[in-house]
Amino acid sequence: MKLKFCGAAGTVTGSSHLLTLDDGYKVLLDCGLYQGNEDGYENFNYEWSFDPSEIDVLVLSHAHIDHCGRIPKFVADGFKGDIICTHATRNLASIMLLDSGFIQEKDAEYINKRRESKGLPKMKPLYTVEDAKVCAKNFLSISYEKWFTIRPGLEVLFRDAGHILGSASVSLKIKREDNSHTYFGFSGDIGRPDRPILKDPLPMPKLDYLICESTYGGVKHEGQANDKDDLLLVIRKACVEKRGKLLIPAFSVGRTQEIVYMLDQLENEGLLPSIPVFVDSPLAVDATEIFMMHPECYDLELLDYMSKDPNPFGFRKLHYTRNVEDSKAINSLKGPAIIISASGMMSAGRIKHHLNNNIEDPNNTILVVGYCGYGTLGRKIMDGEKEVRIFGEMKKVNAEVRIMSSFSAHGDNDELLNFLDNQDREKLKTIFLVHGETERQSVFKTNLKAKAFKKVIIPKLDEEYILD
Repeated sequence: MKLKFCGAAGTVTGSSHLLTLDDGYKVLLDCGLYQGNEDGYENFNYEWSFDPSEIDVLVLSHAHIDHCGRIPKFVADGFKGDIICTHATRNLASIMLLDSGFIQEKDAEYINKRRESKGLPKMKPLYTVEDAKVCAKNFLSISYEKWFTIRPGLEVLFRDAGHILGSASVSLKIKREDNSHTYFGFSGDIGRPDRPILKDPLPMPKLDYLICESTYGGVKHEGQANDKDDLLLVIRKACVEKRGKLLIPAFSVGRTQEIVYMLDQLENEGLLPSIPVFVDSPLAVDATEIFMMHPECYDLELLDYMSKDPNPFGFRKLHYTRNVEDSKAINSLKGPAIIISASGMMSAGRIKHHLNNNIEDPNNTILVVGYCGYGTLGRKIMDGEKEVRIFGEMKKVNAEVRIMSSFSAHGDNDELLNFLDNQDREKLKTIFLVHGETERQSVFKTNLKAKAFKKVIIPKLDEEYILD
């Protein structure tokens, strides 16, 4: 067998890994969009390190765009096989990809105006809304915890990864030419235990090979026991004491629902200040509706909460906004407010407009609640830059910047080690670390070695390995 790393190798986004079986059957694990500005990745989303028409099946770990975001282009460029995922991932991916197609079209329009002024030919969008609609026919969803036969001699098992709704670790049972079986695993993105809404990550079966994420290798998140109380303290300072706006850049899927659920709890407890709360993201509105459709993914705490409050994602002061006019109206609002908007890395979406209008006011607060990739606007703000470029203009970062890393949907170093602790050190031949920045991967590799894992490799983009 051969394994080629076609994305998220030495970086965090663009997840994609190609496994070629003994007889040449090709399994692609994820088909993600690269999001960032690193050198050498300028053309990543437009080019393939394989021929899409030669891939037999795509197995998708979850619906985040950095894991599924190139699927419309993948299908448009010749892929004809099944896209296998969980039921919730299929539903989320459908809206995520339509939204992404819309963004690709708008980005192309903006770039083409500039190219036209310079006499340059127009460029096509990476893919269109229509491409996103077409690829939906390839999706095939299956349940957690059931081995599914992709073809004779190849089975897949999804286990809840606790990262976002529908997220899964991927285990492949592969029959070899000598009639033995190899168990190959892909962690996908591993969530955190004891987080609101979702079940805890489940360990994978005993494996022979594993591709493992390493986003927070070597890092320990701050404690999460008091997340709700800490959020309340930030709200009181930002909106009650300073009488300003609290901007929360949040991914439309997962993080937004988690924050809204905590605000719902605070409201029911009579603790939430009497200020308006806006979820300004059409995608988040659609995603929240899908969350309500999949209680099979909820943890017992949320199910118990819903016996008292059937809608954990809605309360009197909360306003979901879809259209552009309502979004613009938020910026003209006087007085304190909480604005939750995408994207989480602040690199696109309506949050950029809110930052553009509010970042220079020292009475306002920006609360960062998730990972921001290298080169993104969010990373620059997190790193304390005093000026940032938004829509081509330099803006002073006068707003207070707060960071709550405990909201992360990725397990930290210790949580990753605990997730892997059930693995048989003698059986597991190799761990390949992906989906992480090089410095963190190096530390995590050392920590894995200290836990008696024998062989740990940090692959580079487009590197290929022969598996026994």
